[in-house]
Amino acid sequence: MKRIFVTGISTEVGKTIASAIIVEALEADYWKPIQAGDLQYSDSDKVGKLISNTKTVIHKNSYALTSPMSPHAAADIDGIQIRKDSIEEPLTDNHLVIEGAGGILVPINDNETILDLIKPGYKVIVVSRHYLGSINHSLLTIETLKTRGLEVFVIFSGEEHPTTENIILSKTGVSFIGRISEEESFNKQVIKKYADEFRSQLRAI
Repeated sequence: MKRIFVTGISTEVGKTIASAIIVEALEADYWKPIQAGDLQYSDSDKVGKLISNTKTVIHKNSYALTSPMSPHAAADIDGIQIRKDSIEEPLTDNHLVIEGAGGILVPINDNETILDLIKPGYKVIVVSRHYLGSINHSLLTIETLKTRGLEVFVIFSGEEHPTTENIILSKTGVSFIGRISEEESFNKQVIKKYADEFRSQLRAI
């Protein structure tokens, strides 16, 4: 079964929407190991509201922190320390989509980052959104992942920017899954539309 880790080149680039689409396309389980802030309506809640299939299981966060900050800082505010050995992948016979927090070098404690949660053999999907500096952020993210020997794919989100997207793809050689366009809103119907569109590419990874 596939283990797909979804990360982004920064925060607020569309990781949770992308995760919902991947979950729906594969009828996969979903797990966000670390949730920082928004506990009343978390990313797990959002994914659960956006998918239509009945097979998916939403697994509990290993850490649910009260402040919308970098995990290491949010944990400090809550008076705890995040321990990597306390973050255990949930047991499931299904595909599993794992959503990171922020980018891959966001610290989870004084010594480790989100990157350290990505196990060998995981497929990594990077969500890249166009903004000033996004090419640099995309290339750095993908290069760092590749130096760990990980297989990397990309989803673009937002308005199409061919010059940005083409240079990212040509310089990295990663496979392109698809683009999530700007939408008036994201609901079950929109998520299902993208899931149908991306399914064949996701099944092939």
